[in-house]
Amino acid sequence: MFRVSLRSWLILAVPVVGLLVLAYSTATSQQRASAELPTPAEPLQDSPLRGGGTAQLSRCGVDDWPRPAPRGKGERGEDPQLVLTGWGYYDPGSKVPGEPRFTVHAAIRTGDRPLVLDAPLAKGRVTLDLYGPHGEGRRASARGLTATVVDSGYMGKPVKMPASGSFRVDPGKELLLDVELPAGAVCPGHSLRSINKCSPENTNDVADCPVLALTLADPAIRAYRAETTGVSSADSLSDRLVAVSLEPNISQV
Repeated sequence: MFRVSLRSWLILAVPVVGLLVLAYSTATSQQRASAELPTPAEPLQDSPLRGGGTAQLSRCGVDDWPRPAPRGKGERGEDPQLVLTGWGYYDPGSKVPGEPRFTVHAAIRTGDRPLVLDAPLAKGRVTLDLYGPHGEGRRASARGLTATVVDSGYMGKPVKMPASGSFRVDPGKELLLDVELPAGAVCPGHSLRSINKCSPENTNDVADCPVLALTLADPAIRAYRAETTGVSSADSLSDRLVAVSLEPNISQV
């Protein structure tokens, strides 16, 4: 009778085990991918965010112009001006308190006159949208947020509310602020970690990367513009500051 030695059994078993490991690894990878990229069965609906504001999930994938339609004159002016200074994902890790977050850093600047804004800054009047490249549309969208005034541009600490109840932006100075993107405002198929990825990821072309749009509104902005321009009817002026990270076809607007 033909007998297989122990060494022969081991030689035969190794490829089988390898195939089983490969099959398991492939199945696990597919499960992870499907978990990270869920496909909604029904049209997405806007929903309230835990910390306040609204997740505009109904706008996911919508490929409209990153700069919102103007609410009046002055939004493209530089006095006052909202400037994006940076944004990105931060994970404190397991050894440091805090949760992963996606933060947008910005600054408000004025011309030759001070601008006084109510505190908390633009409470419930901040919008944040992030668009994927190549016509992908929105990857995240939130409205009704509130900005946090900070003491520095990166990893800054929140500034205490002034006793006057308002923040003052003096000429030549800037008011630094942070806006947190809530995880609940991220569209299906993305996460706070992946939302800012370019396509392809190793590109050197800014057109391959997401575009961010941030707005904040305050009645003081309209009043400031009215005094600056000398317009008798302030109703024609916008009360909103708008910042867009990239507008390659600005001549079309």
